[in-house]
Amino acid sequence: MDSSDWMKQLLLVGIGTTSLVAEKIKEVSDQWVKDGRIDSKEAQRFVEDVMQQIKVGQGNFESTMERQLQNMLQDLGVSRQSEMDELRGRIDRLERQIRDLENKMWR
Repeated sequence: MDSSDWMKQLLLVGIGTTSLVAEKIKEVSDQWVKDGRIDSKEAQRFVEDVMQQIKVGQGNFESTMERQLQNMLQDLGVSRQSEMDELRGRIDRLERQIRDLENKMWR
């Protein structure tokens, strides 16, 4: 499983968790309105504020997880895609140079 698959799975877990939290927050705020603790506008603001905080936290979590994953892969010696692409380009150039030299030798 490559790093992008792990990241996708982590994000899906985060999205699922966020959905559950949003649902529970909505249920709690609806119950507070029903109990007369707060009015519907306050409940809506409460839900929006909490969801905004979750979105900010989730963005921070995602970027932190991505950095940690990149560091871990680097520590394990796993090359980045850009490094692999650069090496493939260098190999292609070297193969071309070898073919050119071989063609010159046979002329």
